[in-house]
Amino acid sequence: MTALDIRETTTTTEEPTETEAETRPSRWRGLRGPWTLQTRLMVTITSFVALILVVVAVATSTILGGVLQQNLDNKVGDTTNLAAQQLVGLLRSTGPFHAVTANDVLSQGSYPPGFLLLVRSGAGTEDAAYVDGDHLVPLTLAQRHALTDSLEHPGITTVSIPGLGAYRVDPEIVAGQYIIVGGLPMSELNETITQILVTVALVTAGGLLLLGSAIALVIRVGLRPLRAVADTATRVAALPMAQGAVSIAERVPPGESDDRTEIGRVGAALNTLLDHVDSSLAARQRNEERMRRFVADASHELRTPLASIRGYSELSLRALQHSPAPAAAETTEASLERIQAQSLRMTTLVEDLLLLARLDEGQELVYGQVDLTHLVIEAVGDAGPAGPDHEWTLDLDDTPISVAGDAGRLQQVIVNLLGNARTHTPEGTRVVVGLHRDGDEAVLTVHDDGPGIDPAIADELFERFSRADRSRARKTGGTGLGLSIARAIVEAHHGSITAESVPGDTTFTVRLPVRQP
Repeated sequence: MTALDIRETTTTTEEPTETEAETRPSRWRGLRGPWTLQTRLMVTITSFVALILVVVAVATSTILGGVLQQNLDNKVGDTTNLAAQQLVGLLRSTGPFHAVTANDVLSQGSYPPGFLLLVRSGAGTEDAAYVDGDHLVPLTLAQRHALTDSLEHPGITTVSIPGLGAYRVDPEIVAGQYIIVGGLPMSELNETITQILVTVALVTAGGLLLLGSAIALVIRVGLRPLRAVADTATRVAALPMAQGAVSIAERVPPGESDDRTEIGRVGAALNTLLDHVDSSLAARQRNEERMRRFVADASHELRTPLASIRGYSELSLRALQHSPAPAAAETTEASLERIQAQSLRMTTLVEDLLLLARLDEGQELVYGQVDLTHLVIEAVGDAGPAGPDHEWTLDLDDTPISVAGDAGRLQQVIVNLLGNARTHTPEGTRVVVGLHRDGDEAVLTVHDDGPGIDPAIADELFERFSRADRSRARKTGGTGLGLSIARAIVEAHHGSITAESVPGDTTFTVRLPVRQP
């Protein structure tokens, strides 16, 4: 194998393939696995409590062990002092030259079980024994050597004696020639500490189990609103919202959306969001239906004059081709007149649609100071000759009312309202046009005592192409854009227009701010 082959093999081995790079993180993700919030809370709280309990147990055991050891040391010192006093008494009674043994000293008094004593004389002899119930047992050579080694450490110390275990021993010098070492076993102290540790461990384990169960229950109940939110969001996410009528009926249950709690506020916020989305989807659906109806109505309105223009054009062509000159000229002239009329009608419709579009974009308004009282008087004066069979009445304030706005467009609003009252009411109807000042607003009213508005179209009265007579052979109304244009103009002036109608009492009310915002 060449050096180049070796380099290529090494490179291929060190760099993982794209498939390995993609699958390696996924394997780690599968091994680790995301922990739920409930699991994280339980592990965190239980771990902290367990750590605190362990620290408390260790500290308690250490302090208690120190106290018990101090009590044992005091007992060892007191017992060794007793043995020293008895040794002194024996020396006085037997004489300084008599060898006193550990058995002699231990036989003189009552010593606690397990107490051992080493007696070494100045001559180098030594003897040791310990109390085993009612008997005195001598120590072996190895046990005596362990005690002898303790003489190197002054004060009370711990010594491990073969066969007897750990002892706390206290060496003392008696009468200047004897050395004694007294000791008591640490078995009782160790057993006490062991019992304490076992008890603390059992209580800690039981407490942690109870704590874990309580935490699991509390967290499960506390997170129930959050699970309800997640379930609701999942069901909402599965709804088809791309097209058609969409209604979101899913909501977080009232019991899980109490805004007085932190998690409940999440559920309440989701419900509020779903309400907004639901209303937005409904508005979108209404807009789509309105747009489809608008396109259909506009197409119908344009199709009629276009069909008329086409028909009269064909009639003129046939007259020119097949009729004598005088008759052809007469037919052509009549056809051109009809073509012109239909063209004007189509032009008016297109201009109205263009006006609405520009008003929606905030255009087509030229602001100035407008004498609204003068416009009302002129409009009513023009409506009299146009509708001589109606009774026209003015109801105006003594003081002229002026507003900031577009005079031409505001006049169009008044003319549309008066034309609507004239067209849709029978002869002899009384129409009262009022103009009054209400605070910072000018209020224009058009009232008539006609038959009223059909309830079937009351909700869509100001929509585009809204007409009481929807038949193709209708004899009243125009294209159905008059009131929608009036509303667009009024809203462009930051005002409002409403209609209230019952049989014999119909009132259109226009409110305009005297000063524009």
